[in-house]
Amino acid sequence: MKVTSGTWLILGLLALWEASARLGWVDSPNWPALSQVLAALARDMATGELPARIGGSLWRMAAGLVAGGLAGVLVGLAFALVPLTARLFGMLVELLRPIPVPAVIPPLVLFLGLDDPMKITVVALTVFFPVLTNTLQGVQAVEPDSIAMGRTFGIGPLRRAGFIILPAALPAILAGFRVALALALVVTVVAEMIAGEQGIGSYLVLMQFAGRAPEMYGVIVLLAALGYALNRGFVALERRLIAWWYAAGREVA
Repeated sequence: MKVTSGTWLILGLLALWEASARLGWVDSPNWPALSQVLAALARDMATGELPARIGGSLWRMAAGLVAGGLAGVLVGLAFALVPLTARLFGMLVELLRPIPVPAVIPPLVLFLGLDDPMKITVVALTVFFPVLTNTLQGVQAVEPDSIAMGRTFGIGPLRRAGFIILPAALPAILAGFRVALALALVVTVVAEMIAGEQGIGSYLVLMQFAGRAPEMYGVIVLLAALGYALNRGFVALERRLIAWWYAAGREVA
C-alpha cells in the first residue's frame, strides 16, 4: 500500500499525541497517552461488550440508511417526473430540511420511545434529504435525447423511469448515499448518546461519566477508524455498481 502525505500527517499527529501525554506537555489526568488509549480499546474489544455494541449501532445505522435512502430516491423521482408532487410537498420538505437532528429526537422519544424504532427513524430522516437532493439533480441531468428515444420506442413512463432515468441518475444518487453514510453514523451515535442504554454512543457517555478517559478516547478512535472503513468500502462498492461511469473517464463529485 502506498503511503501518502496524508498518512504521514496522521501518523505525525498520533506521535504528537503520545509525546504530549508522556512528556507532560498537556498536564491533565484526562489526557492519556495514545498507547494507553489503544491498550484500553484492546481490553474492551476482548471482553466482547464493545463489539456487541458496535454491531447494534451498525445495524441501526444500516436500517435507517436503507429506509431513508429508498424514501429519498422514490420521492426524488416523483418530484422530478411528476411536477404536481413537487408543488404539493416541496414546501413541506423545505420546512423539515433545516430542523437540527437533536431537536427531532425529543418528540420522537414521546411517540416511539427510547428503543430502536426511534433511533432508526432519526437516521432515516437524516439520510432522506441528501439522497433526495442528489436524486433530483441526477434526474435533471439525464440527457433529454435518452428520454425522447424511450418515448419513440413506446416505453411507458414507469419503464422509462426504471430502465432509462434511474440508471442514468445512479452516479448522482450514489454520491448522495455516500454523503448520507457518514451522516448516518454520526446521527446513530448522537441518538444513542441522548436516549437509551444500547450502542456505542451510550458506551461513550458511560465512559465519560465514569471518568475513564482512556476508554472514552478509545471509542472515539474506533469511531474514526470505523467511519473511514465504511467510506472506503462504499467507494469500492460504488466503483463496481457504476463501473461503466468510471470506464468513460468520469468521476463522481
